[in-house]
Amino acid sequence: MVVTCRGVRGAITVEENSSEAILEATRTLLETIVAENGMKAEEIASVIFTATADLDAVYPAVAARELGWVTVPLLCTQEMRVAGSLPRCIRVLLHWNTERAPAQIRHIYLGEAQRLRPDLVREA
Repeated sequence: MVVTCRGVRGAITVEENSSEAILEATRTLLETIVAENGMKAEEIASVIFTATADLDAVYPAVAARELGWVTVPLLCTQEMRVAGSLPRCIRVLLHWNTERAPAQIRHIYLGEAQRLRPDLVREA
């Protein structure tokens, strides 16, 4: 079996621009991605977080550190301002060392972020 680094995408919306709301939403998103894909923290190569410009109370990566991801390289960045884009949204691109094929990976979109990729949303 060959281990390959695969990208896993996800996004979630946040009710308000507060540290508590951002961290809670990010934890929910990360925990869901990990659970749905059966990941282990040591298999995660790195994670890139983006947040819309209206979310600046805390770095979403803090939630990953709080989950114990202390050796995983993390990066936070702010998204471009695009007219009509989804407000208060956190996106993640997680790089995962896995034997799974791309079609076996579950990408997670929660809250209003389900509108971004309705083709990937599955019923719970």
